[in-house]
Amino acid sequence: MNFFEQQARAKRNSGRLVLLMGLAVCSLIAITTLAAMFLLPFVTETSDVLMDGGAMARLDLSQVAGIALVVCAVVLLGGLYKSLQLRQGGSAVAELLGGRLINLDPQSADEKKILNVVEEMAIASGTPVPPVYVLEDEAINAFAAGLTPRNAVIGVTRGCIQQLSRDELQGVVAHEFSHIFHGDMRLNTRLVALLHGILLIGLIGELLLRGSSQLGTATRSSKKGDGGALAILAFGGVLMLIGYAGTFFGNLIKAAVSRQREFLADASAVQFTRNPLGIGGALKKIGGHAQGSQVQASHAAEFSHMFFGQGISTAFGSLMATHPPLDERIRRVEPGWDGAFVVTAGEDSQPQAREPRAADEALNRLAGAVVALDAASRPEAGDALQIVDEAIGAIGEPDLRHLAYARRTLGELDAQLNEAAHSPYAARALMFGLLLSADATVRATQLAVLQDREAATCPSLIGLQDKLLSLQPRFRLPLIELALPTLKQLSKTQAAQFKDSLVALIRADQQVSLREWAFYRILRHNLEAPVQAASQQELQHLPKQVALLLSMLAYAGHNNDQQAYDAFLSARAQLPFAALLLVDAAELTIESLDTAMTTLAQLNPLHKPRLLKALARCIEHDGQINVDEAELFRAVADALDCPMPPLLLSVEHPTTHFQTEPMQAS
Repeated sequence: MNFFEQQARAKRNSGRLVLLMGLAVCSLIAITTLAAMFLLPFVTETSDVLMDGGAMARLDLSQVAGIALVVCAVVLLGGLYKSLQLRQGGSAVAELLGGRLINLDPQSADEKKILNVVEEMAIASGTPVPPVYVLEDEAINAFAAGLTPRNAVIGVTRGCIQQLSRDELQGVVAHEFSHIFHGDMRLNTRLVALLHGILLIGLIGELLLRGSSQLGTATRSSKKGDGGALAILAFGGVLMLIGYAGTFFGNLIKAAVSRQREFLADASAVQFTRNPLGIGGALKKIGGHAQGSQVQASHAAEFSHMFFGQGISTAFGSLMATHPPLDERIRRVEPGWDGAFVVTAGEDSQPQAREPRAADEALNRLAGAVVALDAASRPEAGDALQIVDEAIGAIGEPDLRHLAYARRTLGELDAQLNEAAHSPYAARALMFGLLLSADATVRATQLAVLQDREAATCPSLIGLQDKLLSLQPRFRLPLIELALPTLKQLSKTQAAQFKDSLVALIRADQQVSLREWAFYRILRHNLEAPVQAASQQELQHLPKQVALLLSMLAYAGHNNDQQAYDAFLSARAQLPFAALLLVDAAELTIESLDTAMTTLAQLNPLHKPRLLKALARCIEHDGQINVDEAELFRAVADALDCPMPPLLLSVEHPTTHFQTEPMQAS
């Protein structure tokens, strides 16, 4: 299951689905127009004229076109309204379902447990930590929603976090992360918008039926009025029939698409955790739970295809089911299953304590055997390329080593810094603190800048300063990832001020290091609303942007221009550009790199691996990978919406330290 192929397939499926639904809409428009052509004369003519067929004869092409345009506009405006409603991403879905955000204030041990599982999965996979919402529902269910990994959220029901063990929660969350990786969320959101537009025809039909009964009463003495009311009544009935029939077939398509994606997500969860008993156990508990996975939220039917389990009951059984049968899903992950479901504890019961599983013990042992690339670590000669290639191969498909690293990282992270990442003021202070210079003079200038711009965060920053200055580099990216859900709660004004303050802090010493740019790029990319691409770009059409990006990485890890040039040539050999030239370091400004990355983010998914492999050749050209190169590489992957897991090293690797030349501030 290749990440980039799955992304491309999701886009193709999305396009085909839009085409299929478009054809369905065209059919509905044609049927509605024919109905209007027949019924309109009853509204505009007397019965005598109708008997002569005069009105039908006078119904010209312009009237037909007008009716078709009105119906088309209703469907498009209905879909557009729903698209705009969901534009902010997964949080809109979670709020419509009645979810409560817990990242900032988990209120129980269960909420802390699910938050820890989600954070562990996100760090292991290189995905931005998503906001986590809890639905006060006793069913065992969960969902992932959003348009991109940047605005994705994870939602879980109260029954899910109370009834499932940590291993089982891990399996469920891994399943939902698969939907994030493979582009399912955008497809699911488009389905909601399209179906809403079709449903609107039926809703208008209902309104016409109600209105026509009142019109008939008011005009009962008029023969013409009786005909008009009857025609409106008939037209309303036709619209309602057409709208709900269209919705039925749309839901049929939605269910068929969703069922196949669920099998893929189950398989991905097992691949991620290497523990089929986790997701298998969750499915067995759904089968043994009194409420199963049936969610009671008012909008559950609208978003039923986004859930982990069948979220609503259907009148047509498996035909309209958005999920495969439980027993089939379980047997695919546990072929030896005996067919017995697990009866869960009652609502007022406390979950039973359990002994550590063998999978837990193996994961904990593995956590001590791997570390992420650190400023004080480097691979042995010849291993650098393998390490980066493995990271590229693990995009969208992390494994147990990455999960072990994430568990170790969260376990070793300073408790005060971890807590700060979950507090609105302290999270901003934490991000500012990660940019503080080791040079006391520069740091004093930076603190003065912050005192003028962000006085409210300064007390928190002072309290964190010493720990941040001595922080091991391997904790920098995890801290940024942990703080993202908190920073996403900033208002537009607060977010704009925060980004401006970051830039001012970076430029306090009149230069911008590549590490600072990587840090800023990750924050900006994840805090800004995704831009909908007008079209998918092809790599060979973007030589200028690729040259800027390659040049940046070439300068990042090499001590002189000749070494940088050699690294650039090594990378260029992997690309379809024969005449690509190394860009002068003075041209590598924040603005030029941001513009280049914004364009490159629109690459066709199948073109992204080639670019990433070229970047890998650049950073490993000298047989070494330093921490700034690693952070830059992951920042670029993040900007391309390619979730790259941590670059892993064995603890036996020798150590050394590298410096990075600064980039000019513009």
